[in-house]
Amino acid sequence: MSYIIDQDKCITCGACAGACPVDAVENTESKYAINADVCIDCGSCAGECPCEAISG
Repeated sequence: MSYIIDQDKCITCGACAGACPVDAVENTESKYAINADVCIDCGSCAGECPCEAISG
């Protein structure tokens, strides 16, 4: 199971994308989303999110 970004909490800062070691975080339609096919469940994105919008 990959991590999920709560779109209501996301402030589109991009911190999660910069933290992902496998580039699983994608910017789509002015919001970020995590590609489940690429995500390795490491939690790096969640650790960098300043608004706690990412859960696993």
